[in-house]
Amino acid sequence: MSAPAHEPPAARPADQSADPLSRERSHLAASRSALRAMREDVEALDISDVTANWVNAEVLARQIDERVKALADLSGTPLFFGRLDYLHAPGAERAEGAGGEQFYIGRRHVHDASGDPMVIDWRAPVSQPFYRASRKDPMDVALRRRFGYTGGDLTAYEDEHLSDPADPLEAATAGKLLQQEIERPRVGPMRDIVATIQPEQDEIVRSGLSGTVCVQGGPGTGKTAVGLHRVAYLLYAHRDRLARTGTLVIGPNRSFLHYIEQVLPALGELAVRQATVDDLVARVEVRGTDDAAAALVKGDARMAEVLRRALYAHVTMPAEPVVVVRGSRRWRVPAYEVEETVRELLARDIRYGAAREALPQRIAHAVLVQMERAGEAPDDRVQDAVARSSAVKAAVKAVWPAVDPAKLVLRLLGEPEFLAEHAAGILDEDERKTILWAKPVRGVKSARWSAADAVLIDEAADLIQRTPSLGHVVLDEAQDLSPMQYRAVGRRCTTGSATVLGDLAQGTTPWATRSWAEALGHLGKPEGAVEELTAGFRVPTDVIAYASRLLPHIAPGLAPVASVRENPGFFEVRTVTGTAEVVAACAELLRNEGSTGLIAADARVADLAEALAAAGISFLGPGEETTRETRLTLVPASLAKGLEYDYVVLDEPRAVVDGEPDERTGLRRLYVALTRAVSGLIVTHSAPLPAQLADQGAR
Repeated sequence: MSAPAHEPPAARPADQSADPLSRERSHLAASRSALRAMREDVEALDISDVTANWVNAEVLARQIDERVKALADLSGTPLFFGRLDYLHAPGAERAEGAGGEQFYIGRRHVHDASGDPMVIDWRAPVSQPFYRASRKDPMDVALRRRFGYTGGDLTAYEDEHLSDPADPLEAATAGKLLQQEIERPRVGPMRDIVATIQPEQDEIVRSGLSGTVCVQGGPGTGKTAVGLHRVAYLLYAHRDRLARTGTLVIGPNRSFLHYIEQVLPALGELAVRQATVDDLVARVEVRGTDDAAAALVKGDARMAEVLRRALYAHVTMPAEPVVVVRGSRRWRVPAYEVEETVRELLARDIRYGAAREALPQRIAHAVLVQMERAGEAPDDRVQDAVARSSAVKAAVKAVWPAVDPAKLVLRLLGEPEFLAEHAAGILDEDERKTILWAKPVRGVKSARWSAADAVLIDEAADLIQRTPSLGHVVLDEAQDLSPMQYRAVGRRCTTGSATVLGDLAQGTTPWATRSWAEALGHLGKPEGAVEELTAGFRVPTDVIAYASRLLPHIAPGLAPVASVRENPGFFEVRTVTGTAEVVAACAELLRNEGSTGLIAADARVADLAEALAAAGISFLGPGEETTRETRLTLVPASLAKGLEYDYVVLDEPRAVVDGEPDERTGLRRLYVALTRAVSGLIVTHSAPLPAQLADQGAR
């Protein structure tokens, strides 16, 4: 049942002794006081006498500072959002007449001065029934209560008596606060969905650390939020392990990362790094761009084998013996023996650099064997000295030379003969010509490297020296990655796991992912489980139905998202004669509460910016945080992916399609743009609509 602040809630027998809403507000106030006391206890810690040196003191001080930040009571953010009343104490014997326990579910754990919990972390096992219990399977829960807030004030509650499935009142009223929270207008960056996680989402969130999960989810299904909450859950369940190995969230661009950056801190997790793929492979300065054809070849997984061949071509078999002089003695390692060692190292398939480091020790060991046969008793220090001798160094340099990864890629892209030699049977002549630079480049610093070149350099660097692995990586908007980019991400979690998030229908690059099985293979996680989210919680029914007209043309066989919103939203297609009417549509939507996005083909953004300025309407760019005063964001279609706004004006669908290299990519870009609206969408056009939309008529 829902009880607004100005009305007494309908009381059940258990609540007749007191006003339930007042009692819940009292518990909220007491919980906030307890959280403040927890924070003050940490702030008051004196570490002056507990550290051995200044390094330990710095580390401990930083840990304390992070703990203080994690215990912040965020203004306007509910400390708890639900309550569970168990029929029996969790884990206890279900004795006749035994009473259960009551737990408040929130974003973090809060305890009182005695250590008794006042709020239970949503990630704790005892909290799981809040998301999964149902009348069919109540999971020993008698009552699930959801709370409604206005700002930071608790103003309503809603009960589900799960042990009483025949209760018609509860069956009719359950879910209204949940629906209101899902559909609540938003201003500013993405917020957490911890109060509204659905059973199918919770199953993904709580899946184990050891397995890789790929989530296929259409617009508004919450896949990004699921991925972020999965990180928060894993940090809770495996904190010690992930504290050692690290976690990483990878997004498509800086605007997207800025949009999501507040979700994990709101859940008390401050130590998760966020980056783009370009950040991961930033070994050279990217100043150039590739055309689509060149980027397609450079991003192909076959390039990994081309690089491997080119790298190991530097290894040559020795023609001369290695002669080491020690005092008055000369020790000779025959060329054939050195060759045997080189071939053995090649057969072990270890990293190029690791093998190169092992080779001098192997040669030195051969010298020590001769010394021992001659009656000497050399030790490890002698072996190290031999390995560092000028003769051994010279032999290693000749046989297994050091290779710079950027210089290796420079040769491949700049020397036709070198590329032809090592791409033979892998790339055809046209493909080789496509990726060769038109003019010779003098050196690494003078090269105009592209983003795809940087990925190749990262691949080469990993062939030489293993990339350190993290414990868990979340990869969002994965459908736009090339196979080589997947490999770059996979290198960061070779001994860890990954959560891959994406939508095949939203792939807008020439190399967009064709299947998740293929993507997981490139990532190095072929055993990963693929889960699909099809319930749309954010996009209105009419909007998703209109956008789904494109699915047969961009992702045949992919199930359309089924909107489960009670609010059908606002949707209209308007014929306009110029930018003034587009601006008027924005002004109309700005009269509503929440954020508004004006999405347009990149080529039209400048004209629309000028029109908005002339009309006196202030606006922001993607990645800038909306405020109560400035709630309009002007978004190039190329940057719209992953962003959401309460209301959207989509300008000229035909221009969005025409702005891409081919129609299918353009239609996918249009699908993305059409599905950014949470509450309402106005499509404006003066040019004819794409046939794939217009074939069913416009409103």
